[in-house]
Order: sequence, then structure tokens, then C-alpha cells
Amino acid sequence: MADEEREALVNGMRLTAVALSQAGVPFALCGTYAAWARGAPEPDHDVDFVISETDVDRAKVAIEGAGLEIRDPAEDWLFKAYHEGQLVDVLFRMCGEQVSSEMFERADELEVAAVRMPVISATDVISTKMRVLQEHYCDLGRVLPVARALREQVDWDRVRTEIAGNPYAEACQLLLDRLGIAAGGAQGTAA
Repeated sequence: MADEEREALVNGMRLTAVALSQAGVPFALCGTYAAWARGAPEPDHDVDFVISETDVDRAKVAIEGAGLEIRDPAEDWLFKAYHEGQLVDVLFRMCGEQVSSEMFERADELEVAAVRMPVISATDVISTKMRVLQEHYCDLGRVLPVARALREQVDWDRVRTEIAGNPYAEACQLLLDRLGIAAGGAQGTAA
């Protein structure tokens, strides 16, 4: 990603966070930028935020008012906002489930690129990354570096509970256990 594209993406993240905050819309940074805010490698693609499904209309108005272009994709679990051609996804369902108020409660207020914003917990970052693994999307190369970077912040017992029944996520967990990544987690805490 070129420097000017990265700058446009980060500015889109800042503008979105400020707009949602000023509009009083509960939100949190999620995905790879949430992982980055917590110490993982810097991503080179879109920014992701989560909101409640009941706040979609207010969020669209706020973000559009901040100068981003809003688009509704075919998927019915998010909308997209663009800043200078760079993508900000705003999700209201993750892994097939509505975004819960508990996810917002577990988020921490962190400074990200000079803007304070809620960031989902490290446990939620890892759990969602693992729960999206499936037959047609099983890229462990996107999970392992993040898990390694965030390992001490993750409640691995909660992750194991949340991924139960997903054989791809369970295989990933086995690999994380065998590599000693999950063994050092903050087990029993609500990281």
C-alpha cells in the first residue's frame, strides 16, 4: 500500500471514529486495526468498526456527514464507507451474530492514530478471527501473527468456548496450543 493510500485509510478511520462518537453511536474498532492498536503488525487493507444493528441509519448519516461516501453492498451484515478510495467497513453482525452490547462493554478506550476510541478486546479479536474460518476461507496465515502478538491479552478459555463446534477454528486452536501461543494467555480473565 502506498503512503498516500495508507494516510487516506488512517484518516478515514479517524473521521469515522470521531463522527460516530459525536453522534452518540456506540461503536468499537475491530478487525486488524483493533489488533494493531493492541500490538499486532500494522495491516495494509481496510478498517473495520462494529455498531449495533439498531444504529445503522444514525451511523450512516454521521459518517456521510464527515465526508465519507456510503455504499450498501449485497451483504446484509455491514455497510461500506470510502475515504479517498480507501475502505472503512461498518459491521453490525459478526460471524453471523448481531454485535452484542457485551462486546462494547469489553472494549477498551485506546488512542489509535492520535484519536481516542473504543477498541474490542484482544479476546474478541482472536475469537472472531477464528470463528470466520471455514472450508472456503481457512487462511491461518492471517490468524497466527495476530494471535502471537496478542497472546498475553487473550482469555484462551473463552476463545475455546466460543469456537466450539467449528472444526476449522478448533484446528487453529490446536495449532496455537501446540506452538505454545495459547498456553501463555490470560486464562480466566475477561481480556
